[in-house]
Amino acid sequence: MRAMIAAHTALERRYDIDWLRILAVLLLIPYHTAVIFNRGYVSYIKAEPNAAMEAFAYFLNQWHMALLFLVSGAAAWFSLQSRGGFQFFRERINRLIIPLIFGTFAVVPVQVYFQRLYYHEFSGSYIQFYPHSFDGIYPHGNFTWGQLWFLAYLFVFSVLTLPLFLYLRTNKGQMDISKIAVFCEKPGVVFLAAIPLMLAQALFRAKWPGFQNLYNDWANFALYITVFCYGYILCADPRFFESVERRRSISIVLAIVSMALILALRQTGLPPPPDYSLNWILYMLLHGFSSWCWLMTLLGFGRRYLKFTNRILDYATEAVLPFYILHHAVIVAISYYVVRWQTTIVVKFLCISVLSLALATLIYDLLIRRVYVTRFLFGMKAKPRRKPL
Repeated sequence: MRAMIAAHTALERRYDIDWLRILAVLLLIPYHTAVIFNRGYVSYIKAEPNAAMEAFAYFLNQWHMALLFLVSGAAAWFSLQSRGGFQFFRERINRLIIPLIFGTFAVVPVQVYFQRLYYHEFSGSYIQFYPHSFDGIYPHGNFTWGQLWFLAYLFVFSVLTLPLFLYLRTNKGQMDISKIAVFCEKPGVVFLAAIPLMLAQALFRAKWPGFQNLYNDWANFALYITVFCYGYILCADPRFFESVERRRSISIVLAIVSMALILALRQTGLPPPPDYSLNWILYMLLHGFSSWCWLMTLLGFGRRYLKFTNRILDYATEAVLPFYILHHAVIVAISYYVVRWQTTIVVKFLCISVLSLALATLIYDLLIRRVYVTRFLFGMKAKPRRKPL
């Protein structure tokens, strides 16, 4: 029975997971655009703050990076169905480390350049600025991996969890997975998976608010490695997703209610300071619970309604990694000009978002997708050669 379940799952292409991965990456455009008009988050370029933009960015921040790590864990499961441990490690090098190095030296400096121009900390061309891209560590200096922290974390998670994932492929590991899957079929049990996320927020977030530097970022580390493992385990037995799909209605109710409470507390200025007081711990527990409810909602409704494919999915599935690498540099470059316009914040937000989406897609299609060298540098698989007629 377990072998049949594993074989069935391995053969099934999970279009819903592909769609959710695309959604998570595309949402980075409006998210990083909204952060420009936000007092609470670090951004390369800042404009006049807006309460609606702050609420929107905070809402997305509760779950969209967690969603990216979760679907990445799912991708690890599919990858290990056809690879051994060493082959998986080598694939991670090609898919994560090479684009991390290339992007850090070729893409992210664009963001810092426009920031220095915007705040009159540098004047001159990008060619003149580039040698200074390595002067010190950001934000006091210019060298940073920017949004590519995700690739570094994902690589580290892949290495650290590989022994666990290889164990779960064994007969004993599959038996353990089956026992957990049976337990999760009971009403409400899938919501218990929120507990590690709640603890990660309550125990670590006060001291480590989110530095994204890998070595001193334990709240994000604990949170994201947990959901990365969840993504792998969810795909290991179809009963997990069946349980999540059955609870999708209660999930969305709990997600909306918990997020409404969080946003209401923020808008009224009632959130406690990060001091490990009882109020702060309860506030962070609510954050962790809300994050899992949103993930459950997206997974449940995705499983129900996104089990289809089309040409858009085929195109976007291949584009997600290059798009992720490019998107923030494009946003910063465009916002450098747009935020100066004498118009409303809504118009600025829409213009930055739409133009960034269009330009990032154009760069990908013309300069990355069609060229072997850039495909390799952006972590894409080699383009299949056409068979001769």
